[in-house]
Amino acid sequence: MYDVNKHLSAPHAFLLATTMALIVGLAGCKSTAPAAPIDDASLTTALQSRIASDGALHTESIQSSVQAGIATLTGNVSSEAARSLAAANASQVLGIKTVVNNLIVQAPAPPVTAAVALPPPSVPVIPKKPLILKPKSAPVPAPVVREAPPAEIPATQVAVAPPPPQELPPPPPPPPPPPAFQNITLTPSTIIPIRITQTLDSATTQQGDTFTGTVAADIVIDNLVVIRQGTPVSGRVSAVQEAAHYKGSSLLTVELTSINRRGERIAITTDPYSVEGKGRGKNTAEKVGGGAAVGAILGGILGGGKGAAIGAAAGGGVGAGANTITRGEQVQIPSESLVRFQLTNTLSLKVPTQNTESTSTNPDLQQRPADQPPQ
Repeated sequence: MYDVNKHLSAPHAFLLATTMALIVGLAGCKSTAPAAPIDDASLTTALQSRIASDGALHTESIQSSVQAGIATLTGNVSSEAARSLAAANASQVLGIKTVVNNLIVQAPAPPVTAAVALPPPSVPVIPKKPLILKPKSAPVPAPVVREAPPAEIPATQVAVAPPPPQELPPPPPPPPPPPAFQNITLTPSTIIPIRITQTLDSATTQQGDTFTGTVAADIVIDNLVVIRQGTPVSGRVSAVQEAAHYKGSSLLTVELTSINRRGERIAITTDPYSVEGKGRGKNTAEKVGGGAAVGAILGGILGGGKGAAIGAAAGGGVGAGANTITRGEQVQIPSESLVRFQLTNTLSLKVPTQNTESTSTNPDLQQRPADQPPQ
């Protein structure tokens, strides 16, 4: 067997031994290195460990995953340098083929600096002046002042202070203003004098026809003019009867239906007012009998008894014919007639309190009794 140590010197032998030891050591290290991960889960774990172990990236928000050997980085980093460093770490993991860097660089928010309270301004210290004590001097006696006796003031020159002013009591409050309106009630049997402004005739007027008129005098109650003279009124013909032949009298009956007070139509009811004409009755019979007597006398002269009978019949016929031609007397209520109507219902009216002055030209109309005939 060949002995190397015999042919080499001591230094060369030591160098050779050292080289062999290094070769053996390197071979042992290479045999103990861990095998590279091959599945995606192992690669993802190795990538996350690599990024987390880097001190420059442990504060960054980085998410990583590996699929089919392709590493994907997502999240936000504070700078472009951190973004590049994370991609470099991912590329150094054994088994990763490609790195997709989707990291977004987002500048960190500026730090909030607390307000520093400034110290209060310093107050300058004014040095006190040294107190200098003056030597005490002997006290000077005060001069004696003698008061002169008060001069007598004449009584006429003595000013007398005026007495303090007396507080006057507050004036009484003004009386409340009178109400603007007052409710006045017209009771049944109140007389309303009306001046008819159109002619009503029993020969031409029909039942149900209307007529007009005006109040003939102010109606005053409780010193207030409730209805003024000249206020328009309306009425209707409630009954009419034309004079008949031979007998029967004419009749005309009217009543009030409303008062038009300051544009307001107020419905009222009154007792009817009637005018009746003279009937024919007795007057007609006398005229007929007289005609028969005259006929009888003429018949006796002309032909005796038979002629008297014929003359009586003829005379009666003449009398009847005369009465037929002359009809009964018709009645009228002429225009400007004064009629006093009497209320049959209660009427409540709101009257201004300032209506205290009557301007009626017929102040006596309200004083007359209700049954007095019209003028």
